[in-house]
Amino acid sequence: MNAPFTGHMIIEGAEAESKLSALAPELRNGAIVPYLGPELAELAGAAAPTTPEALAQFFSTKVALPRRAKGNAWASAQHIESMKHRNTVTALMNEAFAPKVEPTPLHRSLAALKLPMIVDIWYDSAMRDALAGRDDWGEAQGITRAGIGEDRWFRFYDASGAEVAKTEAEGWTTLLYKPHGAVAPAKNYLISDADYVEVLTEIDIQTPIPDIVKNRRTERSFLFIGCRFHDQMLRTYARQITKRSAPTHHAIVAAERLTKNELKFLTVQGIVPLAIPLNRASEILIG
Repeated sequence: MNAPFTGHMIIEGAEAESKLSALAPELRNGAIVPYLGPELAELAGAAAPTTPEALAQFFSTKVALPRRAKGNAWASAQHIESMKHRNTVTALMNEAFAPKVEPTPLHRSLAALKLPMIVDIWYDSAMRDALAGRDDWGEAQGITRAGIGEDRWFRFYDASGAEVAKTEAEGWTTLLYKPHGAVAPAKNYLISDADYVEVLTEIDIQTPIPDIVKNRRTERSFLFIGCRFHDQMLRTYARQITKRSAPTHHAIVAAERLTKNELKFLTVQGIVPLAIPLNRASEILIG
């Protein structure tokens, strides 16, 4: 477990901006791994869903959902999968993320830095599109094991979008890690409760996480940008992806929205919250 810091202290105002400014050079030299969440897409004015709740709302406009599933993207997808078919879930995800999320200036800045690794936990293709001008990178995506008849947890794709062997990934300058899948290049989605059953059973022993991710996180810290931790599954992924990395991390947060569970998670995981509006944080990181 990563070492905790003491208390639920949230750094705000000028102090938070100063701290982020000090972290920016470490991000640029690859000592910090950016961990991008769905809310970053809001800066692009995306028509696609930019939160799990928005995705759940999208599902509710397409299929009548029971009360227990409303507002929960994973439960909504599970209901649809159970009552209709997995293909229906995939088709709805394709529809939800068909609107293009244009890369923000921060996406483009990160793409230009040639970082060892970028983690992106949402389903859009903005980060992939920002990297498109380069050919020295590739992507690892989590995949559903439902009905594929394969003993695999993830697939690798090169800069062109072609699936490649995992051995090719070792030579990439930048690894884009999409643990929940994405609309591009192959429409892989972990989204229903069933998708996560096996993953969450195994993730504590790290099996679903590619070795290259484990290697590139070593001795590095993480900076969470546009992320929330108000759902147990989101907390589990963040905890397991950052396991055996540096002891202290940072997160850009909206202090007024943090729940008690989020504050507890940040404290236990050694994640220092910096209360800075996302657009301002992006400006600081771009420099």
